[in-house]
Amino acid sequence: MELPKVAVIGCGNWGKNLVRNFAHLGALAVVCDSDSRQLERIAQEYRGVRVTTSFQQVLDDAEVVAVVIATPSDTHFELARQSLIGEKHVYVEKPLARDVKHCEELDALATERNLVLMVGHLLLYHPAVNTLKELIAQGELGDLLFVRSDRMNFNQLRQHWSVLWDLAPHDLSMMSYLLDCDAPEVTRVGGWDTQQDGLVDVAYLDVSFPVGVGDRIIPGQVRNSWIDPQKLVRLTVNGTRKTAVLNDTQVENKLALHSLTPSGGMVVEYPPYPDVEPLHEECEHFLECIVTGERPRTDANSAYHVVRVLSDVENRLSARPKINTSEFMKPTASSR
Repeated sequence: MELPKVAVIGCGNWGKNLVRNFAHLGALAVVCDSDSRQLERIAQEYRGVRVTTSFQQVLDDAEVVAVVIATPSDTHFELARQSLIGEKHVYVEKPLARDVKHCEELDALATERNLVLMVGHLLLYHPAVNTLKELIAQGELGDLLFVRSDRMNFNQLRQHWSVLWDLAPHDLSMMSYLLDCDAPEVTRVGGWDTQQDGLVDVAYLDVSFPVGVGDRIIPGQVRNSWIDPQKLVRLTVNGTRKTAVLNDTQVENKLALHSLTPSGGMVVEYPPYPDVEPLHEECEHFLECIVTGERPRTDANSAYHVVRVLSDVENRLSARPKINTSEFMKPTASSR
């Protein structure tokens, strides 16, 4: 079966990974970027792949069946909209857009044109995440009590969006997927602009997840930071029987199940999961959806709820009084 040919728009820090995977799958036809030096590198590394600085040239290319968008998030909506109008299937890195109305418009465009619209919620293709989902469904953890996702690193490439738009889409999409919850709600939010540049770089969300019959609520929390020099990517799911910890910063044994013996000792199990790259699985799924016409696992509906939550959180944070964190650094009388 001949694979659909795609064009990747944006080959920066993350886009280059999409370029690599679609090239290895034999589906990459064109790479588009505004940086000619990046394009020169791509042309040298991937022989036969065409490069261009013109997005319109991509839309006019009859060989290109699908467009893969890996540009700054404030450009996602317009690039995706033009691609769908141009009758191209579309993959957009998270978030799908920055406005819920834009998400709805893109979904409507894709539906009326019978085109695939997929969002890059990468962790839903992570083999350890999917193994954990199976364990939860089998009752291995018992009744779920609490879920928390910590995603922290040191990021100097600060642009015009907050840490929440950068990191929280991963956490919210993964937690909602594991809990089979379509409509999470934020109950409390906190955020700090430690650099005094207008960007929230440390934040937390308390989230409620209505699940199952009768809308049983599972509480959860998301913690994000751009100012932690020690990278942390960890999910904790507490159950009545066992607690699962997925530590994605580890090379091996990312997924562990913790439980107590009757005598109070701790037992740790390491469930096996396939050793495959999540992004490869995600890219392959996109191509399969184009061929089969099936709706992607990470479709516009799941993306809509993530954008809805983050838009609400952004409004709450902007309405809060600004705190000058530099005041905390002033010496007190007792410390002078």
